[in-house]
Amino acid sequence: MSPVPVVIIGSGNIGTDLLFKIKRQSSSLVATAMVGVDPASDGLARARRLGLATTADGIDGLLAMPEFGPAKVLLDATSAGAHPWHDTIARKYGKLIIDLTPAAVGPYVVPPVNLDQHRAEPNLNMVTCGGQATIPVVAAVSRVATVVYAEIVASIASRSAGPGTRANIDEFTETTARAIEIVGGARHGKAVIVLNPADPPVVMRDTVYCFVDGATSHDEVTRSVEAMVADVRAYVPGYRLKQQVQFDPVTVGYLPSVDGPFEGLRVSVFLEVTGAGHYLPDYAGNLDIMTAAAVRTAERMSELRGWVSR
Repeated sequence: MSPVPVVIIGSGNIGTDLLFKIKRQSSSLVATAMVGVDPASDGLARARRLGLATTADGIDGLLAMPEFGPAKVLLDATSAGAHPWHDTIARKYGKLIIDLTPAAVGPYVVPPVNLDQHRAEPNLNMVTCGGQATIPVVAAVSRVATVVYAEIVASIASRSAGPGTRANIDEFTETTARAIEIVGGARHGKAVIVLNPADPPVVMRDTVYCFVDGATSHDEVTRSVEAMVADVRAYVPGYRLKQQVQFDPVTVGYLPSVDGPFEGLRVSVFLEVTGAGHYLPDYAGNLDIMTAAAVRTAERMSELRGWVSR
């Protein structure tokens, strides 16, 4: 079968990195058009040089383009505010839309955890960069233990946080916390993002804390986490454990999902995400994991819906 035609909405860093990933890595997808709102954007200029059709007239410009009709997938790399209208257009014309904003119109999707469950959905949300990095670990612990509370801290280079990220900080923490519960399986979740101003910039680092029953098998949890990390590395090569999984007996006076004091184990997992350097610098692992997850989702949905063969 021919590659599946994909349109990228958004010509900023994330949209441009999506273009490079599809061009360099995907045999089942082909980017045919890029949509922006700034005629002078670097992303649109690069897309034109690579032979894509482009428009700086937003979604209205896309509707007037001949490339819109054949497109099966729209990748939305704009903003939480703009996404609902893009979703309306996608549904009207029967397009699958993959949302890289925190808008969360469609179900949260983390590829190695729940991608296949949502094969019929018209809109799939990629949660957040912190969610893509940490929710697989929460889910890995949840499949072998009861996680009564999970907290994640995502630390990213300040330089890798563009205007979209900065404008959506509240949505980031709220969306990630909900997805820790819905996708990760924790009874209660909390998310924190830290913009690290260090110069030279540091790569993305994530800390995951899961509070579980004290009788939980350390070996089972470790095996489950390591297997999940390998699953993520299949599409994000720069994703890795920074050190071994740690287990600490704790007594906590209060946890949001527990009546009374909690006595059990705190499972601590430390992660590092280095970007692939396709378009963005390698310290921008937070952006790289989002674009990699979106491309993986588009590829898998194309298989599940019969648009391409394995």
